[in-house]
Amino acid sequence: MAPSSPFDRPRDSVLPLELCRQRIARAARAADRDPAEIVLTAVSKQQPWDAIEPILAAGQTVFGENRVQEALSRWTARRCGLELRLIGPLQTNKARAAVALFDVIETLDRPQLALELARAADKEGRLPRLFVQVNTGEEVQKSGVAPQALPTFLDLVRETYGFEPEGLMCIPPAGEAPAPHFALLARLARRHGLSRLSMGMSGDYEAAIRHGATDVRIGTALFGARAQSAPAQTP
Repeated sequence: MAPSSPFDRPRDSVLPLELCRQRIARAARAADRDPAEIVLTAVSKQQPWDAIEPILAAGQTVFGENRVQEALSRWTARRCGLELRLIGPLQTNKARAAVALFDVIETLDRPQLALELARAADKEGRLPRLFVQVNTGEEVQKSGVAPQALPTFLDLVRETYGFEPEGLMCIPPAGEAPAPHFALLARLARRHGLSRLSMGMSGDYEAAIRHGATDVRIGTALFGARAQSAPAQTP
């Protein structure tokens, strides 16, 4: 009998993608959730093509990038059939290129960026799906809307620009237990009528699923450690 979903492949597969799918499925079922509702974003930023190609060949279609220029150089000629997500901070001067390339922008986090995205959407005739990044740890060095500022920011993007964000995204502080941050993001999403939660990375995506993650961002568990030191916000 054929597997009913990509998350039900045989457990003897050695591909990292298959192992991640199996772990997602187990975490989802333990939380009485359907594994099929959880999107796995393969974080391909800073990866060589020979590392990405086997993941693509194994059926992965959703990829996350941190930088617009890197994504353009990697994916412009390989765009067909894929969903591309911007999961890193977006500079306002790259807003139009991001709107043209990405299907999802997960890092909407300030009024000026909302303005530039609105202008870019008008010029390009399209608007990617949007997540608002929340700085759940209120870290000064990290992007994101502070939790207490989220209601005002959502009012702005909805009423001024006509955006309806799809969900919220967070990156918990390094060195802290992630679960309280996942729980906070879930509460904020429920409070503001948002259906999706992008949270959970290679080391904690199972905990994120227990707290309601609908989208997980996995890099190291798929591709291995990067050759260079990874920044604090690496999925």
